[in-house]
Amino acid sequence: MEKYIYKDNKKLRYGYTTGSCASAATKAAAWMLLKKESLHSVNLMTPKGWLLTLDVEDINVSKNRVICAIRKDAGDDPDVTDNLKIYAEVSLISKGINISGGEGIGTATKPGLQIEVGKSAINPVPLEMIRENVLMIADEFNYSGGFDIEISAPGGEEIAKKTFNEKLGIIDGISILGTSGIVEPMSEKALISSILLEMNILNENGVNQFILCPGNFGWRFAEEELKLNMNYGVKISNFIGDSFDSAKAKGIKRVLFVSHLGKGVKVAGGIMNTHSRNGDCRMEIIASHSVRCGASCELLGDVLDAVSTDAAVEILYDNKICDCVLDRIANEVEEKLKRRVYSEIEIGVVLFSFKKGFLTMTENAKAMIGEFK
Repeated sequence: MEKYIYKDNKKLRYGYTTGSCASAATKAAAWMLLKKESLHSVNLMTPKGWLLTLDVEDINVSKNRVICAIRKDAGDDPDVTDNLKIYAEVSLISKGINISGGEGIGTATKPGLQIEVGKSAINPVPLEMIRENVLMIADEFNYSGGFDIEISAPGGEEIAKKTFNEKLGIIDGISILGTSGIVEPMSEKALISSILLEMNILNENGVNQFILCPGNFGWRFAEEELKLNMNYGVKISNFIGDSFDSAKAKGIKRVLFVSHLGKGVKVAGGIMNTHSRNGDCRMEIIASHSVRCGASCELLGDVLDAVSTDAAVEILYDNKICDCVLDRIANEVEEKLKRRVYSEIEIGVVLFSFKKGFLTMTENAKAMIGEFK
């Protein structure tokens, strides 16, 4: 599709979801089944209000059944399902609309998803889109019977291994997803939704304390250096504030925040989305805490000129005030996070760097860290 959005001065193309593919394939198959003719393109109105015209592939028409496919187009989003064919097999039945998942479609195995345990991983909005479109076709042909619909995605089981599906409790295939029918490239909303979904699943499965890590480095440090049980862990990317808001809403009792200093120091300054475009006052924050630890004007200048937080740590270490500054920063991170959740969650903070590894942890972290072993 030729619709675009500009992000970070880049022109990015929109795509469409697996839910739109499944709905369009179903609509085309139902039309062919009732019309007894082939259809090589199909129109689909998405929940976003955008009309798609999609090519229909791999058509197989028989007397009582039609199979066809729509190829997924993720636009400029780095989506592992891009170019995957989503198939619909539609048969006529006496009444009702039965929708199931076939080859390559995962199965839900844990509570906390929008899908009932044991059901195919076809989310509510795509399910409704499929129903609406077959009813539209039935109305067009004055057909009063029902439909049996199977959605499949050959190759989906292998593709799913590149996703978080297994951790979310979806096994043996991909999910049929989408709330708008459209893929917005590099969508922050989609990233936040996936993080909050993971937290919800953990919570629904009895986890009432989290280890929150801003990324892969924090995760590995927590697992390999701190030897923590990462069944409690969630990678929250830059979305610190949103993640703590969700933890508070779920009534989570305890959170251990494990972060590289480069992310953590921003939180100490009240920056709750740590992407660089939202603010980068790392050296200024380190310098402000250095003042309280007795730093000279010359040392403050060196800190402000440092090219990274790791470099700033080296400067502070050489001037014998590193521990003082880092302890202050960690405590300030903890304080800012407590304010975010109105002190309704017990919070501990651990900070590390690439070069020196472990830097510091707050007293709360020391007290609670055994709970996460």
